[in-house]
Amino acid sequence: MVKISVLQHAPSTHLPTRPGDPTPTSRNLDPLQHPFARARERMRALNAAKMERLFAKPFVAGLEGHVDAVETMARKPDSLDMVASGSWDGGLILHDISRRTKVMHVESAHKGKVSGICFADSDRLLSCGVDRNIKLWGIRPSEEDIGEDGAGPSTSRKPLKVFPGKTAFNSIDHHRSDPLFATASNMVQIWDETKSAAISNLTFPTSTETIDAVRFNLSESSVLASIGSDRTFTLYDIRTGKAERRIVMQMRSNALAWSPTFPTSILLASEDHNLYTFDIRALKSPSQIYKAHVAAVMSCDWSPTGTELVSGSWDRTPEVYHTKRMQRVTTTLYTADARFVLSGSDDGNVRVWKAHAAEKLGVVTAHERAAIEYRESLKQKWKMDKEVGRVQRSRHIPKPVYKASQLKRTMLDARRVKEERRRKHTRAGETKPKAERKKIVIAEQT
Repeated sequence: MVKISVLQHAPSTHLPTRPGDPTPTSRNLDPLQHPFARARERMRALNAAKMERLFAKPFVAGLEGHVDAVETMARKPDSLDMVASGSWDGGLILHDISRRTKVMHVESAHKGKVSGICFADSDRLLSCGVDRNIKLWGIRPSEEDIGEDGAGPSTSRKPLKVFPGKTAFNSIDHHRSDPLFATASNMVQIWDETKSAAISNLTFPTSTETIDAVRFNLSESSVLASIGSDRTFTLYDIRTGKAERRIVMQMRSNALAWSPTFPTSILLASEDHNLYTFDIRALKSPSQIYKAHVAAVMSCDWSPTGTELVSGSWDRTPEVYHTKRMQRVTTTLYTADARFVLSGSDDGNVRVWKAHAAEKLGVVTAHERAAIEYRESLKQKWKMDKEVGRVQRSRHIPKPVYKASQLKRTMLDARRVKEERRRKHTRAGETKPKAERKKIVIAEQT
């Protein structure tokens, strides 16, 4: 006879001992239903947020070559690593970001500063400057142009064609498919690559402003947008040859960029320290307002995915990326793969930054990829938690920017209190509070 030991549970242990007593509960050892599972997950999310800030090292490299402020940049179409930059010294450089070398360097492309550059196609580059000239360059070096560093000497590089103008140019942009390009000076002009003079002038009849920037719409390429020194934002149609709509804003804009995924959305960088997105179908008020800078916003650009944007300001920071030597940022640009951001400042350097500061560069194993995705999902799930959100939003900014933000906050609070007191001491109904978005646009013209 064999004695076998078995686990026995008396039914009486799972029932109340007396009528009216609570039913006893047993401990559940299932890890999926652990009583501390939610607390553990929150702690993991908090640690993931802290690790992201701990390993945030956004700076990648500095691309040298210019001796004065970098005014403008443009990325090469259908390329991930080619970016052209123009400087106040009149120089023009085509950078290879992956190799951190210069593919083309023209030291005296223009007399005076280069105010605008764009690619005509994958092999040609257009530039304009304050010397009243537009120049078309071939970016493929010939055998006699190749130097020791892969770029030809500045004396041997000749433009393919020169388009003379009557006034200094401020911006240039090429049509997406046709051999046309638009320039901004004291008017908006449309040029044909096969002709030496402008084929049409797109100017508002009563306009007297200086046009600061022009951009073709990425989807409907016959639509053109411009910003002017008289605080205007104007939409043109090159098929009709005239301005279709125009709005006058509280402050002038310094840059504009069309959204790559929403053809009707446009981003404006304003002198009042803010950025605005407008839907061109309804220009009475902006759809979004972005408040982060403490000085005039000088440049802006959308990521190729259309979900993020980068801005450069006179407060010496593109968003919150900064170095001790970096001066006022005049131009910013996303790379075509949306992984890197480029900034040009008036210290003559083009800097490369990671779009996501804590992203690991190089080979990522499958195990590391799974861990990264798990941490990202945790941060996304717990982003509304007070402590996790505080860690994700925290930024270490330069002391001058911090002091300026404090002063700006004080000024805005004083303005708000003044408006509240004015409404309080006036007759009821005379002064009604006005939404912030309704204050941006002063007038709309069609």
